[in-house]
Amino acid sequence: MSATRFVTVEGRFRMKEGSLTRPTVAFETWGALNDAADNAVLIFTGLSPSAHAASSPEDRRTGWWEDMIGPGKPIDTDRLFVVCVNSLGSCFGSTGPASVDPDTGEPYRLTFPVLHVEDIANAGLVVVDHLGIDRLHAVLGASMGGMTALAFALLHPQRSAALVAVSSAARSLPYSIAIRSLQREIIRRDPAWNGGHYEQPGPVTGMMLARKLGMISYRSADEWAERFGRERTTDRGDGSDPFGLDFEVESYLEAHARKFVGAFDANCYLYLSRAMDLFDAADYGGSVRECFARLALERAMIIGVESDFLFPIEQQQELARGIAERLDDVTFHRLPSIQGHDSFLVDMDRFRPVISRFFRAD
Repeated sequence: MSATRFVTVEGRFRMKEGSLTRPTVAFETWGALNDAADNAVLIFTGLSPSAHAASSPEDRRTGWWEDMIGPGKPIDTDRLFVVCVNSLGSCFGSTGPASVDPDTGEPYRLTFPVLHVEDIANAGLVVVDHLGIDRLHAVLGASMGGMTALAFALLHPQRSAALVAVSSAARSLPYSIAIRSLQREIIRRDPAWNGGHYEQPGPVTGMMLARKLGMISYRSADEWAERFGRERTTDRGDGSDPFGLDFEVESYLEAHARKFVGAFDANCYLYLSRAMDLFDAADYGGSVRECFARLALERAMIIGVESDFLFPIEQQQELARGIAERLDDVTFHRLPSIQGHDSFLVDMDRFRPVISRFFRAD
């Protein structure tokens, strides 16, 4: 049984560029909304996860943030009502490029409007309104989700009391844009992409290569060295390819790429990837510092990782300093994790305590 629920927007959903007819937003919840409806935490995801952030009696599969959400865990569902939305533009229940356009009866493909992080934030607000929540206890996100949480707080300043941004930023740096641009080009240059009009399984080679490049950018060189060293792989196939897999790190990338191809739609990946590049909080005030004048938060927490070169620690510091100029209660955590950008998914010994303290300090 799936715990995923859905809300459909009646009529047109206005986006930053264009609109959609009756889009659907998928979400899951844990815990219970209290009588005052003021204990809700809204979670926005990174680029690729679904709304299934944690297991539940309805769906016992392990969630992508299983160690963080649940009874007695840092985001304690004995006290908090947790809502996680699948991003608009994704392929796990929310309307995206792979969905059928009700106006044409055909998949959107590249007729899907240009997607912005702000559109994802506004789709999250649709869920919040559907659940009858006037003001969130907190809005939280990591990576792209952190951008979306910030966009939510900027667009709807009265709708959340707190912001938690993890391994994120107010905008993407040229280095990160360059990596994602190359990933998108790799997918689009796969002949099987066919101008976005592919049949499944779609551009497998392009998606695998893009995922491998992504995995390299998500982790750090120190972790690769510590985890794999120069260990040789035992999975060398039949030896017919003189440039086949030799090292264990290559086998690791190959396995993750194959798993990803079977789970994610190529056009959805392209749209979500570009949305991260297009977001710039400076659009809401002329500069990153000035945009925070729009915020009406009571408190905020920013978490960064020293080994993250996709969203460098300096960007988390910029975000924390800018918010602190407008808000007294701002906490910044600089974590020495070696797992790079993906640390928030794997280094629970460091992330659990800081997130737990933030939510226990209510």
